[in-house]
Amino acid sequence: MNYRSTRNSALNVTSAHAITKGLSDEGGLYVPESIPQLSKDEILAMCDMSYADRAFEVFSRLLTDFTADEIRHCVDSAYNDKNFDSNNIAELAKLIPGTYVLELWHGPTCAFKDMALQILPYLLTTSAKKTVDGKQIAILVATSGDTGKAALEGFKDVDGTSISVFYPEDGVSKMQKRQMTTQEGKNVNVCAVKGNFDDCQNGVKAIFTDKAIADRLAKNNILLSSANSINWGRLAPQIVYYVSTYAELLKNKEIEYGEKINVVVPTGNFGNILAAYYAKLMGIPVNKLICASNSNNVLTDFINTGVYDRNRKFYTTVSPSMDILISSNLERLLYHLSGDNDAVINDWFGKLKTDGRYEISADVKTKIGELFWAGCCSDAETKAEIKSTFENYNYLLDTHTAVAVKVYEDYKKATGDDTKTVIASTANPYKFSGAVYEAIGGTPVEDEWKNIAELEAKTGTKMRSAIAFDSRPSSSSCVSVSSPSKYFIIRSSSASATSSHRWSWASSAWARYSSGISDSTASAPLQWRAFMRTRSMMPSKSSPSPQGRVTAPRRVPKRSCSRSIVVAKLASERDRRFTNTARAR
Repeated sequence: MNYRSTRNSALNVTSAHAITKGLSDEGGLYVPESIPQLSKDEILAMCDMSYADRAFEVFSRLLTDFTADEIRHCVDSAYNDKNFDSNNIAELAKLIPGTYVLELWHGPTCAFKDMALQILPYLLTTSAKKTVDGKQIAILVATSGDTGKAALEGFKDVDGTSISVFYPEDGVSKMQKRQMTTQEGKNVNVCAVKGNFDDCQNGVKAIFTDKAIADRLAKNNILLSSANSINWGRLAPQIVYYVSTYAELLKNKEIEYGEKINVVVPTGNFGNILAAYYAKLMGIPVNKLICASNSNNVLTDFINTGVYDRNRKFYTTVSPSMDILISSNLERLLYHLSGDNDAVINDWFGKLKTDGRYEISADVKTKIGELFWAGCCSDAETKAEIKSTFENYNYLLDTHTAVAVKVYEDYKKATGDDTKTVIASTANPYKFSGAVYEAIGGTPVEDEWKNIAELEAKTGTKMRSAIAFDSRPSSSSCVSVSSPSKYFIIRSSSASATSSHRWSWASSAWARYSSGISDSTASAPLQWRAFMRTRSMMPSKSSPSPQGRVTAPRRVPKRSCSRSIVVAKLASERDRRFTNTARAR
């Protein structure tokens, strides 16, 4: 089975090519040309399988250019008790009769992204050997919080790769930020962006579709790839846990074969809920896909009206991994529902880029309404749900899962539907300890570790050791020359097209540097060229920065130090003069 691009249906590539590339040259996302089916007997047979064996069955149908031995190596290397604290990999907790919480956060970074990002390095390196053997893979990742740490953890010290993660500086939790900026590994880079997640994502996409950058990288034997869910190698593993969950419900006699279930997903970039849609297409009996959003409710409005409009206020919420206004994976769904019509996709997403909005056709809107239900809730409602669920069921929710539970309750009230339902739980509550502690009646403080201690005492629960290992600060806060993450801040003032272009230029220069290109670039400011030429992270004090100045290095924990750290503040108001100023100097 081969894969097409959502923006070029004539393109036909293997799964290995799709995984290695991440994004097609014209900016489209790779999708399977057909959907393999799971029969009743095959689904029933999975009841007695381990999670790794279930993953093997799913991948054998989706990655047909992989050998059985290659798939077995990937699944066994990823899904084991070394990487996950549960033999089941994903746990299924019964909240109340007929309502189940699918705990996807038992991996090394305590977030659902581990389910895909523990196996992606194996899928990617296997794919690269088939398609671009001998090339260095430079992985670019935009994150709203959880993807960044999970990708860094998955790819740290993987031979033949380097990884650069871009996150919104003020758009992630303290715990998420500390997890990323204290990441160990000789091939990891972390960059904080003065902007929101959409700025990060737009910038990364712009790098992927920049032919000049691709040509320069090719000359240096480097290929770009992605660990975001725009990469099919990230999305395919997410299908596995919905297939596995249905098999687990059958095994536990919670349902009979053929009985439909609802799936509720706290949604940002639309990848997680899209995976449930693909599981449905493969034969898993799914009744309704319930899309839960926070105050950034662009998806709720879209599903209910057929109009996607990102021209709205952006909210920084207590569920930061959902603070997104451009949901990339929606493109894959619309491609399928429009009959694989790449012309329509190019039209709609061209309008999104230029106007910030598009409206889908009536027939596609009808299909979405048959498949999906959407709702949203505020931060106050999210915290109230955490408190209510803990008091009523003695179950502690994180801020994202609480959004899903609240929206599901709204769905039941609106529809009266009593179909058995699985709610995707995407993070350990201790990753957002301040907000969770406040929700159950505590008064959070700036010190995250005090919040954690108080949350443990108040709830009788315990923080997982994985969070403690990644995030606990050291008694020393000096910067040395052995820090793990190359760490920058790039300024971007808003999610507008102007700031996206601005950010994408700066990030592309940084990506060229971090990927190892050593020759100078005429279009790059002197400061960036110095970074690329010398591979030194600390610029000379006498050398002017691209916009404004380079501030003193941040104080970070000593245990996080493996290379020097620099914070480059780029003043956005002068970026139009980047090139000319640099050349004049």
